[in-house]
Amino acid sequence: MRNPTRRPALLASLLCMVALAGTATAGPPPSSLLISGADIADGTGAPLRKASVRVRGERIEAIGNLQPQPGEKVIDASGLVLAPGFIDPHNHSDDGLETDPIAETQISQGITTLLIGQDGGSAWPLGEYLDRRRASPPALNVATCVGHATVREAVMDEDYKRAATPAEILRMEELVERGFKEGAICLSSGIEYVIGSYATTEEIVALSRVAGRHGGFYISHIRDEADRALSAMQEVVTIGEQAKLPVQNTHIKLGTKGVWGKSAEVLALYNAARARGVDVSADCYPYDAWMSNMKVLVPSKRWDDPVDVGRALDDIGGAQNVLITGYTPDTAYEGRTLAQVAASRDITPEALFIEMVRNGDAAIVGKSMTEEDMKTLYQWPWTMVSSDGGIGMEHPRGAGTFPKVLGSYVREKQWLTLPEAIRKMSGLPAWRLGLRDRGTLEPGKIADLVLLNPATVKDNSTYEKPFLLSTGIEKVWVNGALVWSEGKATGVRSGRVLSGVAFTQSE
Repeated sequence: MRNPTRRPALLASLLCMVALAGTATAGPPPSSLLISGADIADGTGAPLRKASVRVRGERIEAIGNLQPQPGEKVIDASGLVLAPGFIDPHNHSDDGLETDPIAETQISQGITTLLIGQDGGSAWPLGEYLDRRRASPPALNVATCVGHATVREAVMDEDYKRAATPAEILRMEELVERGFKEGAICLSSGIEYVIGSYATTEEIVALSRVAGRHGGFYISHIRDEADRALSAMQEVVTIGEQAKLPVQNTHIKLGTKGVWGKSAEVLALYNAARARGVDVSADCYPYDAWMSNMKVLVPSKRWDDPVDVGRALDDIGGAQNVLITGYTPDTAYEGRTLAQVAASRDITPEALFIEMVRNGDAAIVGKSMTEEDMKTLYQWPWTMVSSDGGIGMEHPRGAGTFPKVLGSYVREKQWLTLPEAIRKMSGLPAWRLGLRDRGTLEPGKIADLVLLNPATVKDNSTYEKPFLLSTGIEKVWVNGALVWSEGKATGVRSGRVLSGVAFTQSE
C-alpha cells in the first residue's frame, strides 16, 4: 500500500489549501530551539530513529545530528519520542473554544489541530465564527466543516421531516458554497440524527459535489451504526462515487449485537471501493462506548413503542449498558444505568425510556462495541485516530483519546506499533484534511510538535471522572510556541484558523 503521507504533490494540490490567521497572545516563540537526542516518529509510519530537531520561529529548520548553536535553547529529549502534533479529525470543541481557549483537556493529549463542525452541525455563519477565533486565538489550530443539518434546517426550517425539493436542494448547495468560501474544508453529516435522517442520498450527493469543487471531502456520521451499518457504509461509498470526492466514515463502529464480528466485511467493502478508485477512509475513537442522546437508540423513531424500545435495548446488550449522563428533569438519574433507575422505581426499562424521552430526552453513554471489531478497524491502514470528544465532553474520550491509544493499544495490547499509531494521529489526518505543511516531521514544515514518554503515556479520564488529564505528554508546541509543559498549560495561545481556499475543478 502506498503511504498517503508520501503521495505526490499532484494529489495534495487537489486538496484544500490552507490560509493561516491568528497570533499568539503571549510572546513569540524563541528564535531557535534544539530538541536534542529524541527518538523521532516522523508521522509517515517509518521506524523510529534518533535525531535532533531544530525549530526556528514557527518552522522546523533541520533534523539530524545537530549541535547547539551559540545562545540556542536546548531541550534534552533522550529517552523521549518526538512526533508531529496530533490532528483530531472529529472534535466537538466548537463552543468550548469560545469559553476555554487554552483547551487544556486537548493540548494535554498532544492535540495541536481540531476539525470541528461535525455530525452535520456547524456554526453559522461560519465566517463570523472563524473571525472570532482569529480575534481571540485558542492554544491550538482549528479547522471546520460546514454542517449538512445546519444548512438543511436553514432552508427547510421545521418542515424537515421529508425529502427536500429540487429547489430546496439548490438553496442548500448555495449555503454549502458560502460555507466553503468562508473557510470550511469539508462537508459533515449526521444522517442518523433527526434533521439529517430525512435526507435522501441524492441530496447528500448534490451537496458533496459542491464540497468536491472546492477541494473538500465528505465526513459522515453514517445513517446507521447498528444492525443496518453495512448498508449505511455502502451509502458512504455511493456518495463518494457519484459526487467524485473523498469520503470518510467518522467514528466508525459496529454498535449492536446484529453486526458484532462483521468488521472484516466492513473492510472488504471499503477495500473494494478503494480498488475502484473511491477515496474512502475512516476514523475511530478507542472506547467501547459511545455518547449521544437516548433517542438514537431507536432507529424507527417510535420512541413510545414498548416493542421497538425493548428491541433497541436488547440490541445494545440490555438496559445495563445505557449509562445516563444528563437528564434535566431529575439529575439524580445521572451516573446510573437505565437498568438501575428502572429497578429503583420498580418499572420496566422500556417504560422508563418512554417516560424520559417524553420528558425531553437524556444524554447517555452506550456500551455496545466489541474489542475484536475495534482492533480490526484500528489496524486498517486507512483508519485514523479521532476523539469525537472535545472541551467539556463528559466522556473519557474528551480528555484521554490519544494517550489511551498510545498507552493501551500500543504499549499494552500491541495492536499497533508506535510509528504506525503516530501516523494515524498525524500524517494520515493531515493528508485527509489537506494540511500540506503539517503532519510530518520535515524541514520546512510548521513546528506543531509533541514530546512524549512512550513508557508512561496514559489516559486517566474515566466515565466517572471524565476531565482527568492524561500523563506522559511532556511538551507540546503549536506553530513553534510551547503551549504545554511539565503537566500544565503555559498560557500561550498560538493556534490559528486553518481554512480552505476555494477553487473550482476547472482551475
